[in-house]
Amino acid sequence: MVDDAVRTGARPKARLLVSRALVLLGAVVTLIGVILLAACWRDDLMIEERLGKATAEVVSVSFQRTVVRFATPDGAVHSPSQGLLYPEGLEPGQLVRIEYDTADPEVARVAGRTAVLALLPIGTFLLAAWAVLAPLLWWVRRKW
Repeated sequence: MVDDAVRTGARPKARLLVSRALVLLGAVVTLIGVILLAACWRDDLMIEERLGKATAEVVSVSFQRTVVRFATPDGAVHSPSQGLLYPEGLEPGQLVRIEYDTADPEVARVAGRTAVLALLPIGTFLLAAWAVLAPLLWWVRRKW
């Protein structure tokens, strides 16, 4: 007797759906990584077009963001709500040179650091995601 699932094609259909879902998941993760890199480059371009420089005090450092406080030449004190771009290695109380967009001081980065620093963590994450998804996809298409 032939198994009903094999006869009706349920197993090949399920395999196709699972493999498409895995490819879609990988595509979405890759797209998010590319968009994140593009956002980093856009922020850098905004800063470079209207470059302002200041010395900022690191107020707090957490996993999600690094908060700094700095004054612009007009005397206004700013503290970017989303935190500082590329804050690796900063500690509370530290004074650090920053570059910011004079039209929007909410966009600020540590002086001398650029979106190139985002390539390694984002690239590593995408490589790890595909290192898991590719064998899983191969297994689903071959063995399941």
